[in-house]
Amino acid sequence: MLTKKFFKSKPTCQVTFELPKNIEAKQAALAGDFNNWDTGATPLKKMKGIWKVNLELEPGREYQFRYFVNGSEWHNDEAADKYVPNNVDGDNSVVVT
Repeated sequence: MLTKKFFKSKPTCQVTFELPKNIEAKQAALAGDFNNWDTGATPLKKMKGIWKVNLELEPGREYQFRYFVNGSEWHNDEAADKYVPNNVDGDNSVVVT
């Protein structure tokens, strides 16, 4: 699930990324254009049973991303703004800010 907040006081968009509830996770991270697809750079934290992380991103852009779960599984976000093909194994999720 994705939620977005735009701020008048600063030129950023806060995006909350939540791992879909149907995915069983012992650990989870977010990888995408915003962190050079580094699977260790943006870990999700489990809060009240939900894995999530907040990022401040530049507005007016599109960012591809996926969730990296349990050290080996890639998952998309069912609430992504859209999907684009990747060159590995299907599609990437996209968030539009």
